[in-house]
Amino acid sequence: MTVLTEYIDAWLAGDPERIAALVAEDGVVTESYGPVYVGRDWGRRWAEAWFGAGGLIHRWDVTDHIVSGDREVAQWTFECTWEGNRSTFDGATIARIEDGLIVDLREYQTTAPLREWRGSWD
Repeated sequence: MTVLTEYIDAWLAGDPERIAALVAEDGVVTESYGPVYVGRDWGRRWAEAWFGAGGLIHRWDVTDHIVSGDREVAQWTFECTWEGNRSTFDGATIARIEDGLIVDLREYQTTAPLREWRGSWD
């Protein structure tokens, strides 16, 4: 496992302590919908709050994963229930790793279902 795949696995396990342990003390996690969590403690508190409010991850399937130097990039499909709404979307994560910990992680998500475009260029 790599640091990023361990991080995803910790979320799948619903384990805020494991999630936080993979982030550097001053690491930065930027969510695809805007929040930025600075520091290991904020990451732990965010995960505890998310799971404590009933958040549930059904699957987080990595479909492509690249490791190059201190960077990890993954594309994935994510399915969760939040506030009673079940949703699935595709996305990507870019992470910078130092000394086996996440120092910077940024996630992106699709905002509409992916489809082959058959429109006109005019």
